Amino acid sequence: MKIRFETKVKGGYVEIMKRFDKDLFEALKPKQGDMEILEFTGSETGDRVHLRFNSPLKMEWISDIVDHGLTESQAYFVDVGVKLPTPLSFWRHQHIVEKIDDKYSLIIDDITFKAKPFFLTPVLYPALYAAFYPRKTIYQDYFGI
Repeated sequence: MKIRFETKVKGGYVEIMKRFDKDLFEALKPKQGDMEILEFTGSETGDRVHLRFNSPLKMEWISDIVDHGLTESQAYFVDVGVKLPTPLSFWRHQHIVEKIDDKYSLIIDDITFKAKPFFLTPVLYPALYAAFYPRKTIYQDYFGI
């Protein structure tokens, strides 16, 4: 199943992508719940993000950055879940920053996920949508609009 958000922000796409760092990741942490960033090595191929959710249950999430790149109109990186909280069984998140013009860019969160058992996939959709929707406002506050 897919979730996709697009958010217009102020800044050139290359500079915006350079700011996809631990500080931004801290800003994107959900306000509800208790999440620790155990490891964040960056946003390039070979890097890793390791999270622990401490409430209501202890769960770990590890994603590896499997691809990144830069073209004349976009920058991107892709993380894939290697250890996911139950019932997630698959996670692929493309982080794309596209050039709109010299002053503005479009941040795209393009997420594909699956659950096990499969019938839980659509059940997870509303929760994941709600968890990622606030990123739109956070991105605009962080980068400007």
